[in-house]
Amino acid sequence: MANSASGMAVSDECKLKFQELKAKRSFRFITFKINEQTQQVVVDRVGQPGETYADFTATIPADECRYAVFDFDFVTDENCQKSKIFFISWSPDTSRVRSKMLYASSKDRFKRELDGYQVELQATEPSEMTLDIVKARAL
Repeated sequence: MANSASGMAVSDECKLKFQELKAKRSFRFITFKINEQTQQVVVDRVGQPGETYADFTATIPADECRYAVFDFDFVTDENCQKSKIFFISWSPDTSRVRSKMLYASSKDRFKRELDGYQVELQATEPSEMTLDIVKARAL
């Protein structure tokens, strides 16, 4: 089970869904939340392959913390089609202090469970995770 030093336990579904996104590209994105009752990180929502970055940002609550992974497709300056998996830590200033502390203390353990993301992004307001910022970090 979880303890304060290692952060929350991570449900098996989180790891399985991430593997499906990474290996099979079954999803465009996955959002995760901490279930305080069970002391676990659990899957919140999954986005289908046809969904966009705008669809993803619309699923992120304005005043609650979340972790997310997003499979970002882009074209390089050399005209090559590429994809990078982003790990996004969303911790808005308007969320509860306890929630921000839980997410901050659990982030490292959760990231270790998700082997294979390429870029990490931390945001406290929507302007810190715009599509332009994601594109710049991907290149």
